[in-house]
Amino acid sequence: MRSTKAAGDRGEAEVAEYLRKKGYTLLASQWRCRFGELDLVARSRRGVICFVEVKLRSDGAIGLPREFVDLHKRERLRRTALAYLAQHELDAPARFDVAEVYQSADGTLRLTYLEDAFE
Repeated sequence: MRSTKAAGDRGEAEVAEYLRKKGYTLLASQWRCRFGELDLVARSRRGVICFVEVKLRSDGAIGLPREFVDLHKRERLRRTALAYLAQHELDAPARFDVAEVYQSADGTLRLTYLEDAFE
């Protein structure tokens, strides 16, 4: 379990660095409330609040990481995002992104970033 958590944290750090390089401002990481957890929250250059779900998979794993953000997970993310916006008194456009992180056998990470992955 510990290695899975460490791999997930490494994937989130990789996505956070990707977003910074794209000009995003990181607002939160692993933000939790009673509804769930937001992996990353960032603000784009245009002021859009981006709730980023990070999915890490090894190369060759069955299914695309985005397929694991099912209807139940999306609803939980929506409720959690609303709680985040309310707690931080943010009134800005928002979207949900999915970052797919693929880890090869040698530990190398490859990233696919999907903006506005669902509503």
